[in-house]
Amino acid sequence: MADEKILVGVIGGSGLYHLDNLTFVKEVYPETPWGFPSSPITIASLPSGAQVAFLARHGKHHTYSPSTVPSRANIASLKSLGVRTIIAFSAVGSLREEIAPGHFALPNQIIDRTKGIRPTTFFDETNIVAHTAFGDPFTNKLLEWLEGRIRKALEDDGKGVKLHTGKCIVCMEGPQFSTRAESVMYRMWGGDLINMSVLPEAKLAREAEIGYALIATATDYDSWRPHSDSVTAAEVFKTLKQNADTSRHVAAAVLEDLVKETNLLEAEAGSMKFSIMPRTAEQKASDLKKLSYVLPDYFS
Repeated sequence: MADEKILVGVIGGSGLYHLDNLTFVKEVYPETPWGFPSSPITIASLPSGAQVAFLARHGKHHTYSPSTVPSRANIASLKSLGVRTIIAFSAVGSLREEIAPGHFALPNQIIDRTKGIRPTTFFDETNIVAHTAFGDPFTNKLLEWLEGRIRKALEDDGKGVKLHTGKCIVCMEGPQFSTRAESVMYRMWGGDLINMSVLPEAKLAREAEIGYALIATATDYDSWRPHSDSVTAAEVFKTLKQNADTSRHVAAAVLEDLVKETNLLEAEAGSMKFSIMPRTAEQKASDLKKLSYVLPDYFS
């Protein structure tokens, strides 16, 4: 546990392994009931002195594939530090011509194309059942708050990067990229973006009553364009560094204001109150202790 509560967490995706434009304070590496997070968590200080937590989703040296990221430990470790809101960054493929490589997007919906091999809930391996509301998979109040601030940060950065909002992101299993047929199908379904990381991260954040928004950074056009080469890792790498530099600028620009938004930081507080099925005498003390790590208000 940290000595003081850190209210805002940042999760960095491919290419974004640190926030070196903020002041380093210390590293922590909490062990949770679901193991250790994918990287030590960096506590960094904003110019105001407020602190934020940064975690590299795939590890500092990109050692976790999308299917093996310890997402439960990642979310639980951030919650243990006091985090109430997460801003997550992720490299994505674009399924729409207007979302060009280098552009940013704030999705508001998700299509799940993972294959059931990723643990998706903190309630597995317990005899406690919860059915979490997930119709709006991102915290809408947070999305609305972020939109104007990200647009301004991108304008101030002066690179001509556009922000797209109200988009649907497809989360596929990977680690292989889509076939051309799949890419076309996702477009027909209404998908605008595709990645391999937003789930189960967003589901677990909701279960932990943590506000969550994804800032998606487009690196490629996936495989749907009939007269273009299909996406390759080499193509993605060309755009990753530029996107990461812009992501660091955006993060620094929005975090200073976000840490002051007390009501916004509590947007998901109480959201699990009616999701947990009525308690029975069969609940085990070990399960209650485990779940209290992420939901202390219900399992103390």
